[in-house]
Amino acid sequence: MDRVFHALADATRRDIVRRVLDGEHSISDLARHYPMSMTAVQKHVGVLEGAGLVVKRRQGREQRVVGRVEALRRAEALLAEYERLWRERFDRMGDVLMTEMEGNGR
Repeated sequence: MDRVFHALADATRRDIVRRVLDGEHSISDLARHYPMSMTAVQKHVGVLEGAGLVVKRRQGREQRVVGRVEALRRAEALLAEYERLWRERFDRMGDVLMTEMEGNGR
């Protein structure tokens, strides 16, 4: 999961993920959208692939990239669990504060 969040920490990589979740793209197609070299885009795709967010495959001389929604769903599930834990803590904190306020005659 650390690799997923590291990969998603970069705006270019988030945008690449967004694009390839909509459909398969070649790396050269992706590179047209960014003010960087094709090599830099390939490196970004490599980071995403290492995190399991995309899959690369060869089609002739072209490298094609497609998104893996499963990896995003695992990240979403982890964040949802953290949200649930924090909500429970805030609820307990609210209960403690209410008890203290009632004990102080307020």
